[in-house]
Amino acid sequence: MNNRFLYLAEQLYDWIIRPVEAELTAREITTLVIAPDGVLRLIPLTTLSDGKEFLIQKYAMALIPAITLTDPKPFPKENIEILLSGLSEGRQGFSPLPSVVAELRDIKKIMDAKILIMNKAFNEENLTREFKTRAYSILHVATHGVFGGTPDESFLLHYDSKLTMNGLEKLISLSRFRDRPVELLTLSACQTALGNERAALGLAGVAVKAGVRSTIATLWYVDDEATSLAIREFYRQIKKPGISKAEALQNTQKKLIDQRRYWHPLYWAPFLLIGNWM
Repeated sequence: MNNRFLYLAEQLYDWIIRPVEAELTAREITTLVIAPDGVLRLIPLTTLSDGKEFLIQKYAMALIPAITLTDPKPFPKENIEILLSGLSEGRQGFSPLPSVVAELRDIKKIMDAKILIMNKAFNEENLTREFKTRAYSILHVATHGVFGGTPDESFLLHYDSKLTMNGLEKLISLSRFRDRPVELLTLSACQTALGNERAALGLAGVAVKAGVRSTIATLWYVDDEATSLAIREFYRQIKKPGISKAEALQNTQKKLIDQRRYWHPLYWAPFLLIGNWM
């Protein structure tokens, strides 16, 4: 692992951030909300560097597919209902994700979750039943995720099937007309934010379009252990009073950066917050 990326990170910083840096400082801006276009959708802007710090160490950050698809309202933290789901076993040619067991167990404790759907029970039928019976404010999915060239080639891996983009949109839309929509979808999976011109921000973008206020997703294959550490810390942060979703993710990424083992952006940069940053 090398640090050659720092040259480009500093060059992009000089092009994008440096021209407005004085104004950001004068206005005491703490959160950047970006609607990226073209290839910028595939670049983790959190990794831009002024030569001393990464951009995420200076600002909380969020991406939006478009301002018209974003509903910027504070996250109501009272009576949070979270549905935990995931796959730790190797299925359908995909490798096991052994850290998922401890990840879901710890999040269940942190968030005082009541329902956990895992491994053999992890399928679209069970997820749909839960969404029809309870008004969940958070859906957490820990599994393999793939973004292909078509909706059918883009999916979250279930035990014996795949949840496609169309299936994800249908599932999330079940809560659209309730008083309390899904505030947050956490995709603890690889490549869930990767998109193309037809689906700007991949599975995460589809979820936001379907009515989820915010999505946590990843740009590339993520180290299993680093993912579990990051997700646990994110939920600890999100429970703190007065902390926005963007700030919760920023604090999480800063914590990884502070650990020598996870300092490299390979471990923390793929995590993105898409949608409502509040």
